[in-house]
Amino acid sequence: MAVPGLSPGRGMLRRKPIDSITADDGESGTGLQRTLGLWQLTAIGVGGIIGAGVFSLAGAVAHGKAGPAVLISFLIAGIASAAAAFSYAEFAGMIPKAGSAYTYGYAVLGEVVGWLIGWDLLLEYTAIASVVAIGISGYFNELLGFLHIDLPLWMVGAPGTEGGDAPPGSYKVNLFAMLLCLLIAFVLNQGMKSAAKFETALVYLKVGVVLLVVIVGAFHINAGNYTPFFPFGIGGAVTGAATVFFAVFGYDAMSTAAEESKDSQKHMPKAILYSLIISMVLYVLACLVLTGMIPYQQISEESAFATAFADVGLPVVGAIIAVGAILGILTVLFTFMLGATRVGFAMSRDGLLPKWFSRTHPVRKVPSRFTWLIGIVSAVFAGLLPIEEAAELTNIGILLAFVVVCAAVIVLRYKRPDLPRGFRTPGMPIVPLVGIVFSLWLVTFLAPETWLRFGVWFVIGLIVYAAYGYRHSRMNQRSDDAS
Repeated sequence: MAVPGLSPGRGMLRRKPIDSITADDGESGTGLQRTLGLWQLTAIGVGGIIGAGVFSLAGAVAHGKAGPAVLISFLIAGIASAAAAFSYAEFAGMIPKAGSAYTYGYAVLGEVVGWLIGWDLLLEYTAIASVVAIGISGYFNELLGFLHIDLPLWMVGAPGTEGGDAPPGSYKVNLFAMLLCLLIAFVLNQGMKSAAKFETALVYLKVGVVLLVVIVGAFHINAGNYTPFFPFGIGGAVTGAATVFFAVFGYDAMSTAAEESKDSQKHMPKAILYSLIISMVLYVLACLVLTGMIPYQQISEESAFATAFADVGLPVVGAIIAVGAILGILTVLFTFMLGATRVGFAMSRDGLLPKWFSRTHPVRKVPSRFTWLIGIVSAVFAGLLPIEEAAELTNIGILLAFVVVCAAVIVLRYKRPDLPRGFRTPGMPIVPLVGIVFSLWLVTFLAPETWLRFGVWFVIGLIVYAAYGYRHSRMNQRSDDAS
């Protein structure tokens, strides 16, 4: 069925009609269950946004790039992220289906664009889950060391990492990080209703820890620590924004769960914006307290808040924050693994990946097969790759997804102004253009090795699409039926 004003196209540029997307869940056995309410969606979004950004990244940027102006860095990054968030919100209210940027790109810019964004997000989200698992494992090992518990050297890090050599005849592996990935895959497989309760409980805990930081730390602020406010100049705050930007997305992964929202067209746009607003308020308050408690030169780059509270004579609060950080960062792992599974599920249901993966559990109504696949792959990454190498697989795909979504919302606003929209991006087309420009600017900060890995994955994706996806696409089958 062609959609007026937006030609479905042919070949690799064929577009999946939006009317078809909103009306068709695919074959039987591939539908998801709508169980998520507004605040559960918001909790998943907050869970994906607030993580290492507040517990460690804020300290690193304050110490070496921005000083007390780190809160300005977060504000700049938040404004830039909001430009993309508005675009996601408009699409989420219009296309309440799984897949997020993949689905939006497929509908507006064509199948090959949708495929490449989906292919990239599969790698990015899986890699982020692995990085987070490795990070939590590091916190866990430090906590055990504080308790004078020593684990065997073979299970405390990836091959080649510090901490001693593995015993002769054995391999070195980050076992705890692997188990974390498999645990989250197990939780996601219990059904979205149960999984969301798990995530929401951890998010409440995490927000409680951040509020503890703000409330207790406010009594130990020395206003003199805010001077000079821009020790590295305004340029330092802007440079810091490029670093902390990666702490202010996560709503994009949450939007992949649109098909599991009870009222996606109303709730999803609100959840995207609410999660970003809540996270930004907490980030700014936490930064104010951190840089007010101790001089920025003394802020620890690894454990900023725990060290700050220890320095003002509150080591117990610091220990509570450390434990809360471990549990809180776990929510980031949940959100991005959820995102990877839903993107893969949507691609499989569209025929671009084997349809075997899009079969949902008959009772729990979740894509169990693809969930376990992502869980196992992320566990392998987490267990065998050092955190630096795993981290290099992230970021570029998400930034390009932001570009695609912001561009697509502009195209669709002018091509199909008649489509009902539960939310409309303000300041069209300026706001989406801000999202495009800022995302492209951040891409220039990425290392050449990141571009090389992206290029290799890009080529592999084109080969897979040409060999399988193009011929098995449901849009290709519809074209054959029509002819």
